[in-house]
Amino acid sequence: MKDRTYLKPPWMQRNVGNRLAPLFGRSVVSRLSVRGRTSGQWRTVPVAVLEYEGARYLVSYRGLSDWALNLQASPECRVTAHGRTEDLMAEEVPEADRPPIMAAYRDKYGGMPTVSAVLTALPDPADHPVFRLHARS
Repeated sequence: MKDRTYLKPPWMQRNVGNRLAPLFGRSVVSRLSVRGRTSGQWRTVPVAVLEYEGARYLVSYRGLSDWALNLQASPECRVTAHGRTEDLMAEEVPEADRPPIMAAYRDKYGGMPTVSAVLTALPDPADHPVFRLHARS
């Protein structure tokens, strides 16, 4: 098994930036809620949902984050954007299919603080879990 590749965000981003992101980046930032893999409690984090070739994706740009591990354990999630919450399923994208999605993510969100630097530090698409979002049936 591969070691967990993850670049932990600095304290300021985790404790201040993540709380303020939905207030200032409403057109870009959504809230992802997913059940904790051990606690079963809902956990919520800010994310940028990528729309690419008619589908929506979540990219864990810092690597194998806790929210990505939680989605791998339980793919049911909620995404809240523009005051609307959707109950969704997340399907992990195979590593071989990630490069064009990662390129589109960099093109769209590379100007956001830290995104470009993190993607430069972790250039291998295999280091970034990517999930395609689907409506729950």
